[in-house]
Amino acid sequence: MARIDAMTLLDFQQRFSNEQACEEYLFSQKWPSGFKCPDCQHTKYYFVQTRRIYECRKCGHQTSLTAGTMLHRSKLPLLKWFWAIYLVVHDKRGRSALSIADLLKINYRTAWRLLHKIRHSMCTRDAKYVLSGLVEMDDAYFGAPQKGSDGRGTTKAKVIIALSTDESGNPKFIRMKVASRISKEEIQRVALNCVKPGSTVTSDGLNCYQVLKEIGYDHHYKDYYKENEEFLKWLHIVISNAKAFILGTYHGLSKKYLQSYLDEYCYRFNRRHRPNELFCRLLNACIVTGHYKVS
Repeated sequence: MARIDAMTLLDFQQRFSNEQACEEYLFSQKWPSGFKCPDCQHTKYYFVQTRRIYECRKCGHQTSLTAGTMLHRSKLPLLKWFWAIYLVVHDKRGRSALSIADLLKINYRTAWRLLHKIRHSMCTRDAKYVLSGLVEMDDAYFGAPQKGSDGRGTTKAKVIIALSTDESGNPKFIRMKVASRISKEEIQRVALNCVKPGSTVTSDGLNCYQVLKEIGYDHHYKDYYKENEEFLKWLHIVISNAKAFILGTYHGLSKKYLQSYLDEYCYRFNRRHRPNELFCRLLNACIVTGHYKVS
């Protein structure tokens, strides 16, 4: 079965109506040229029906469809995994563990772990790409409103954001990283992790952003005034939308897990122009991402 490039909700319901359909699709993605033993590369196998495993006819090595993937050792049926992936990636507001537990008829803790595994796959996938060309950078603070303490001295979670744009200033791709503080060291860490050296980076006049020029970026800056609505306009809009996403769906979110929710937001944003491909691309990310234990 070839990889599906686009899938609407109706397509999804028709294609994955039962567990067998999910198994066949996962097999086709894991072994696109047919079964291959992970130990000896032999292509012939026995299927052990009672244990749902594949045994190599040459060396006897046994493996499963989910071995080596994010789905490994999960007791959930593949159909519920597929539905969870579809629901998460197609809802711009995000899906809470409570919502997934209710829709899929699973317990809350299972739904919570499932969602964090999916977000880890999103993070792993986006980490392979760096922004380049024209990039805007800024910092923001996530958390419930705190009267009189929402400036840069706030105790809210600190996040550094990088957004690439086209020549007209329209947004392309985004990366967000939780920071321990807004400092030269953290700006440098995030820039080197998310932005290709040599890119043109625009920021406000905060002193710690001056490090960008020192580490190989073409850095431009100016002081930000609220009256100047065009300066870093799209970056501020994206930050505002991310805050609405976090606070609107995940009330009381702890700083410990903030990064994974930001990863989810960025993953969908970076693929917003091809919505019908979202499910297949995220499922593939879960397949190629190794087993992840949620702590």
